[in-house]
Amino acid sequence: MKKLLIISTILLTTSVFGQQLPQYSQWMYNKYAFNPAFAGGNNYWEAVSNNRYQWLGITDAPRTFTLSAQGPLKNENMAIGGYVYTDVVGPTRRVGAQVSYTYHAKLSETIRLAFGLGVGFNQWLLDADKITTYHPGDFYFSNGLLKSFNPDGKFGIYLHHPDWYFGASIGQLFRNKVTFLSNQSLDSQSFMEDHFYFMGGYKFRIGEDWIIAPDILMKMGWPAPVKFDFNLTGYFRETVWLGAGYRTADAWTVMGGFMYKKMVSIGYSYDITHTSLKTYNSGTHEVSLSVIFGGQKK
Repeated sequence: MKKLLIISTILLTTSVFGQQLPQYSQWMYNKYAFNPAFAGGNNYWEAVSNNRYQWLGITDAPRTFTLSAQGPLKNENMAIGGYVYTDVVGPTRRVGAQVSYTYHAKLSETIRLAFGLGVGFNQWLLDADKITTYHPGDFYFSNGLLKSFNPDGKFGIYLHHPDWYFGASIGQLFRNKVTFLSNQSLDSQSFMEDHFYFMGGYKFRIGEDWIIAPDILMKMGWPAPVKFDFNLTGYFRETVWLGAGYRTADAWTVMGGFMYKKMVSIGYSYDITHTSLKTYNSGTHEVSLSVIFGGQKK
């Protein structure tokens, strides 16, 4: 089937007019993927994977995988972490990895303020063999697998209490140019724009068994429009949970999960698109898996 991939052309000729980093519906269970200051926020180590299959029914729709691990050092004021991810959209694929260091300052017996810095890389891959262009033999798309490799960085702050939290972070600190070809015109280079994230949440404890937790995530990546994720989740004995969410200009979300022996948790979410794309897809599936090890599993 012939395809003219507009997104790929934009990457080679102009700036990308959209958010360039992956999104997740179960973001509140992997805050570290958005904010390196979250590392060590709990007193145990945790590894989390997110597997997202977006817009089923649309050919070459996005598929995203992330694996992160983070936790405190022997000095509990310090923490480290790292993550890898891949984001596939049609013939384009983005892969990246980062490691981070976090320091927690104790403001009171229950409140801590953390600062985190992550460094790593990201790489754009474009399989030109999968693209049929309007003009056969187009120079840009006749070079097999095109690659762009750049250093990357992320910085964040995280203020947290057992019942609430607030975080802010900035990704793609270096604002690198995306260049696939050595002779690509300087005027046609794209940039990895800064991405800003603001998140917050609160736990309302109802008796000894129930917790109701609203969470909000704001995403800013110029020149894309600002997006909000609103989520409300109910937890029973912090073992089983059900929730719902709304992402502006995108989808409604329902989710649920459970934790086994305070060590392994599994979550699932389903997005119901409420934009014009709803006619062409049957929703988005996302599965998360978390494993806790070391420390006190509170």
